[in-house]
Amino acid sequence: MPGCGKSTVGRHLAKHLGWSFVDADVEIERDLGHTIREHFDRFGEVSFRDVEQRVLAQLLDRGDPLVLATGGGAVLREANREAMRGSGHVVIYLCAALEELVRRLRQDVSRPLLQGVDPALRLRELFRVRDPLYRETAGMVLETGRSTVSQLVAQLSGRLAPAGGVGGSYTPAHDSQHAQAPGTGEGTHRPG
Repeated sequence: MPGCGKSTVGRHLAKHLGWSFVDADVEIERDLGHTIREHFDRFGEVSFRDVEQRVLAQLLDRGDPLVLATGGGAVLREANREAMRGSGHVVIYLCAALEELVRRLRQDVSRPLLQGVDPALRLRELFRVRDPLYRETAGMVLETGRSTVSQLVAQLSGRLAPAGGVGGSYTPAHDSQHAQAPGTGEGTHRPG
């Protein structure tokens, strides 16, 4: 989801692992030659999703070890979900409570999908549509809660090592330590 910490946690995790960090949105803007918001305004979401799909496929095809932060809407296309699942990479869903996302994003003017609407209502709708897709795609779900970036990096690196995601080959499979769904108090494990 927007605001869950993908770029921040990803950057720190990559540094911890000694890997490259790539933010897909930065690469998309480099490819476009303008901001994602400008592209949305000028050409619409479908055009943006076409570019996102092409750039994501290129990034997943890189041979070097990397931590890749995708845009929150990348899962909307089946081709992207299949590419992520079939890439051999560990796909991680950083799951934050809706209330926390609203708090983090209430003043954000850079995200096209949150402009001109009530951010809380829009985030609730995005979560309703995207959460099942994130869970379907991810091999690992990590509830971010109020954890610090350092705590999240430690949890991720600890969970990646036994899965072979650090310094070994990884076969995508769902992590048996799926986190609680926000607000449910129940653990979830959905086969993908």
